[in-house]
Amino acid sequence: MTEEDIKLRFITPALLRKGWKGLISMETKITDGKITVIGNIRHREKALRADYILYMNSGRPIAVIEAKSKLYSVSAGLQQAKTYAEKLGVKFAYSSNGDGFEEFDYMTGIERFIQLSEFPSREELIRRYESESSMNELQKKIFAEGFYTSLDVPSPRFYQCIAVDSVLNSIALGNRRVLLVMATGTGKTFTAFQIVNNLRNNRLARKIFYLADRNVLVDQPLSSDFKSLEKVAHKVQYMKDRKSHVTSYEMYFAIYQQLIGDEGEKRYEELFKPDFFDLIIVDECHRGSAKADSQWREIPTYFSSAIQIGMTATPKENKYVSNIDYFGKPVYSYSLNQGINDGFLAPFRVLEHRMNISDGWRPAKGQRDIYGNLIEDRVYNTLDYDYNIIIQDRTRAVAERVTDYLKQTGRKQRTIIFCANEDAAERTRKEIANLNADMMRENPDYVVRITSSDNYGKSKLDYFTSVDSEFPVIATTSELLSTGVDTKTVQLIVLDKNILSMTQFKQIIGRGTRIREDKGKLSFVVMDFRGVSRLFADPDWDGPIEISSDFDPDSTSTPKPEPPEPNHPVNPPRGKPVIDKDGCSVEIIGEVVSIYDPVEKLFRQENIIDYTKRNIYGEFADLQQFIARWNDTAKKQEITELFREKGIDFELLKQEQNMQDTDNFDFICYIAFGQKPLTRAERAEKVKRSDFFTGYSGPTREILEALLDRYVNYGVSELENNAVLKIPPFTKFGKPAKIISLFTDKSYSDSVKELEKLIYTAG
Repeated sequence: MTEEDIKLRFITPALLRKGWKGLISMETKITDGKITVIGNIRHREKALRADYILYMNSGRPIAVIEAKSKLYSVSAGLQQAKTYAEKLGVKFAYSSNGDGFEEFDYMTGIERFIQLSEFPSREELIRRYESESSMNELQKKIFAEGFYTSLDVPSPRFYQCIAVDSVLNSIALGNRRVLLVMATGTGKTFTAFQIVNNLRNNRLARKIFYLADRNVLVDQPLSSDFKSLEKVAHKVQYMKDRKSHVTSYEMYFAIYQQLIGDEGEKRYEELFKPDFFDLIIVDECHRGSAKADSQWREIPTYFSSAIQIGMTATPKENKYVSNIDYFGKPVYSYSLNQGINDGFLAPFRVLEHRMNISDGWRPAKGQRDIYGNLIEDRVYNTLDYDYNIIIQDRTRAVAERVTDYLKQTGRKQRTIIFCANEDAAERTRKEIANLNADMMRENPDYVVRITSSDNYGKSKLDYFTSVDSEFPVIATTSELLSTGVDTKTVQLIVLDKNILSMTQFKQIIGRGTRIREDKGKLSFVVMDFRGVSRLFADPDWDGPIEISSDFDPDSTSTPKPEPPEPNHPVNPPRGKPVIDKDGCSVEIIGEVVSIYDPVEKLFRQENIIDYTKRNIYGEFADLQQFIARWNDTAKKQEITELFREKGIDFELLKQEQNMQDTDNFDFICYIAFGQKPLTRAERAEKVKRSDFFTGYSGPTREILEALLDRYVNYGVSELENNAVLKIPPFTKFGKPAKIISLFTDKSYSDSVKELEKLIYTAG
């Protein structure tokens, strides 16, 4: 019997007899399948699927079963079941071929055979789980509550389930401060909602506070993940709230700025008593109240009796700040690398650009800026540009390269350009706008500056983050979009600012990691103009989270300010020198293309042209061998498909090289063998000048001329597929069979082959 027979006739009935009805899922996807970028093609690998997952309640798995056919032993699938169990974090793994079950209990370490009729019921398995893991009564109560799901709210992913349970378990064991670390794009706020839902339903948290430092970080959760609580939720707005009514809600959202006035007023003391909240969630806890001497730290300290959960993708650990010191070690971490490998986060390429002034620029003796001011005679470098000196042509070069890339790959790809400061963001916006005047005519919001001081830009933030809004396409920014903003469809991140903080770097890269398959977003590109991508090689990029060895926990008694980053003046000069193109001409002199490898945590340097050449040479030793193979291949599409399997999409590559009107034959000859390419139109013209068509007249000549026109517009595949005869202008001659019958002296097939041969010899 097949595996499906075993499931249908033995395993499923055995489970139903033991009361598992409604708590079984079959062929369940655990991961989404890693997305790989090979050459210029993106491919999603096969998802990890379990034959059976059994649930103790809504969405919370307790056991995994792997089924095998009668060709295998009962225990043959146990190792596979263990792999799934460990991924899901469940404690019971089973294998079966229909003759019984082989069970492995992770808590006792015992493996045993049981008859089909002896499979444990849900109640029995839960009792064993509670007993063997020595659960206290509060743990039992918490884990008896299922996850919240609805038509609009999906079941949590496996790592979200583990994250929720890890936090709840820590709370049930008496911990009052909990740290949860999840990579950007993996659903921290959704996870927070599931935690809140459990604690509310168990009446362990009746008053809940969601705290952040930006409006967008509370507005998005309030309108999305926490939408089901909108009737009992309230966003704190100190100037508008009536003090007598503000305490009547259950769920509160607030930013620090609403709770502490400009003069340091402790507004939170006016609004709430110290023991008012049962639970506080601190979003992006690496910022805001992270520092012990921060004024904002006073808020969680004031509500110290509440359970406090810190959430972040990038816990901050250095000499002056420690999330671990305040919240404790993370109860659960799900990293960027894990997310990419499981297929929940997008992989990415990095394009590093080197300019003629990247290694430094020194003004000529006595050189003055555009205002006539003498420029200090010293060597300026990447750390100075836009911070201490403005080189206008450098801004133009960055904007031009970004524009060229978008023209090659798609001009409506969501793009964030991170600039040195707000002034640089405005100058970059203007350059991009002028280089894309046609797109600006279509919509003047094609490119906008979104910064904290730009009210117009901030008003466009919701449109920029919306997956359904077409504009804005490009946002220039400095800090505002670097963290917490849910940018699901961003496909290009441009780094044109100095980044020395690993925390900030991780947050910025995280803007592109979300996947939106329905919108064609499977990967993204990082374009680097500052050498910032060196940080990918840093051990802290995706390494273990540890408290810094030189962190001083007693620094709260003697507050120490965090030092400014090197070469970023504390008080930058008011009048930065501004150099025009005549004073300093800038050009890009080199580009390195790399792909991030989440397994090795290294970059695989890869120039797509070199990669294509290597693969062509691997198939064809020289030009003559390629031409012979091309001519001998009945359908040229076979050669195209051969290279697609190696990750090379000639159409995309031709688009990047602005050679869309070139045949794949000419493109290969040009890329690999240095031959001058002809366009399809040029090849067709040479055919027309030959005597080929003199052998045909009337309808047959018209048909062949129309086929040649189709070749010019769409390529050789039009000649090789008889389906083309079903569309105009061929339909005027009748159905395909009728058209083919018109060729009497020479068959339709032979005529097309002769035409095709002439196309490629006419060069």
